[in-house]
Amino acid sequence: MQLEQRIKRRHFLVLFFMTIVWIGLLARLWWIQLGAPHHFSRRGVDLVKGAVKQRQQSIVLHSGRGDILDRHGYAFTGSEHLALILFPLARGSLQGTDGIKQLAKIVGQPPDHLTATMEKAKAPVLLRNPAGKLIVLTEQQSSEVNSLAIPGVVALKVTERYRQDEVAKHLIGYIHQNPSLVQTLYPEEVASGKMNQESTIGASGLERSFDRFLQGVEPSVLSYYVDGQGRPLRGLDIRYSKQENEYYPLSLTTTLDVEIQRRMERVADQVGLHEGSLVVLDVKNGDILAMVSRPAYDQTKVNAQSREWQNRAVKQLPPGSVFKTVVAAAALGEGVVLPTDRFTCTGDYGRYHFSCWKKEGHGTLTMEEAYAQSCNIAFAEIAKRVGAKKLEEYALRLGLSVPVGHTTAHLFKLDGFKQIDGEERGSIFAKEASAQDEGVLIQTAIGQRDVRVTPLQAANLMVTILRGGQPVQVRLVNQISYKNGQSFFRFPVQDLGQPGIDYVTASKLRKMMRKVVTDGTGKMLNDSVWQIAGKSGTAQTGGAGSSANHYWFVGYAPYDEPLYAISAVAENRPSWGQNQAMEMFRLAIDELSDQTTRSSRPRAGNSPE
Repeated sequence: MQLEQRIKRRHFLVLFFMTIVWIGLLARLWWIQLGAPHHFSRRGVDLVKGAVKQRQQSIVLHSGRGDILDRHGYAFTGSEHLALILFPLARGSLQGTDGIKQLAKIVGQPPDHLTATMEKAKAPVLLRNPAGKLIVLTEQQSSEVNSLAIPGVVALKVTERYRQDEVAKHLIGYIHQNPSLVQTLYPEEVASGKMNQESTIGASGLERSFDRFLQGVEPSVLSYYVDGQGRPLRGLDIRYSKQENEYYPLSLTTTLDVEIQRRMERVADQVGLHEGSLVVLDVKNGDILAMVSRPAYDQTKVNAQSREWQNRAVKQLPPGSVFKTVVAAAALGEGVVLPTDRFTCTGDYGRYHFSCWKKEGHGTLTMEEAYAQSCNIAFAEIAKRVGAKKLEEYALRLGLSVPVGHTTAHLFKLDGFKQIDGEERGSIFAKEASAQDEGVLIQTAIGQRDVRVTPLQAANLMVTILRGGQPVQVRLVNQISYKNGQSFFRFPVQDLGQPGIDYVTASKLRKMMRKVVTDGTGKMLNDSVWQIAGKSGTAQTGGAGSSANHYWFVGYAPYDEPLYAISAVAENRPSWGQNQAMEMFRLAIDELSDQTTRSSRPRAGNSPE
């Protein structure tokens, strides 16, 4: 009797626990199916979306991001064209038909090219030529393609974010997918469903610095829904989702002039610039008109490890004798040296293995002549009179030890907001170095040892001098606008926040820079179409056994009525052969002169009667 009771009790317990397990499983299935299919597990996995993706083939026709424009409205991003879109399911749709031949005839491409494109495609693709350039269709071609009604083959307007032959790529930057960064930067948007792990964000350039403003509406997507064999589902085969909004996305109007940018990039390529930069600023306000960085890179195929995407115009380098401009400014500003004071150069300082670039020496020369001839010995003596403290002070006044790019953090309440991505600040003395050490001081005087300046800072130095000694922040973006063209925000011209130098000192520096070209190290620029003033610089890279140098020429033109401040830098060049920086500067002036002449001509229909 007791045995039977124990058996019954055991059966009851087994049935009870099995019932509990079944109830738990049913509850779990209910939760997965109905309770939280869009936010399953702690990671918030969207099961519905995942299931749909398994039978959905999609292509983005527009990223939803705002465009980046030049000052005249030219779009560096967002080029809209009619294009042929091929889905992998088209392979089945075209089997046993003459569809390939018909398509090839319409789009003017060999049938073999279309066949190879579809065979390689694992996801929907745009038809491109063998060189990778998008094949743009006419309205008539588009109509003829769509009239074929081939499932998986359609002609529509597609907006490519980047063009392969576009300019200003380092300034524009690129976008990428980075799930962890999306979660870090946009937690509220992720929580609300506006963004997800597949959202693209800015990785460099303006795409990064203005990412929060360029993030606009959801992308426009063309999708085919297919069965397990890749055949379109009847009634649910094709869907086109497009977001319509009167105000978004926002767009950026930059200070760039696309025609000047194109000309400067041609100049860099003409001299064979492998590594370096070319910067052109508007002398009136410090706006960036053009900025070139080399090596070049492809925005659609970025290797983040190669660092080619980095903008070298905002990376710090030893400036060489360009820094003598700061030494001269401090000496003149403090009244410790006059332009007519004389110095003697024998070619060797006598200590610290310090010498002049001219081995036999310059003999006796004035400070003005020493600047024009870039005499190391004379400027070592001048630096000793000025002192390390004043050198640091004047470098700061002239904007060579702080970032010079435009910042507006207090307006947007965004910590660390700045227009120019990746800009470095520059430096004069290293923390561990003794500024009172004479050996350190004289090396600093010629822009070596620990001195670091960005090409952008050097160009802005010219603007500062031309503005009577008052430094400004450099703008790259002038305005943010709504989609309907109304202004969202205008960036004002702003001072750098440093005291600058006095007008008299700035005037003396201008005369000295002119003498560099007429009688000094910049003589090869003396025959340019415009009169030029500036300063050359040659900085040793410092590598063990290295004979490579960084070559600089920084200046402005025309001399009497300045329009442009220019910084040209050729990095890691051999110590012999052509001075690439000076040649680049000369060609840049030729191009700017021609562009200025052309843009000042009356346009057709606007000539005076």
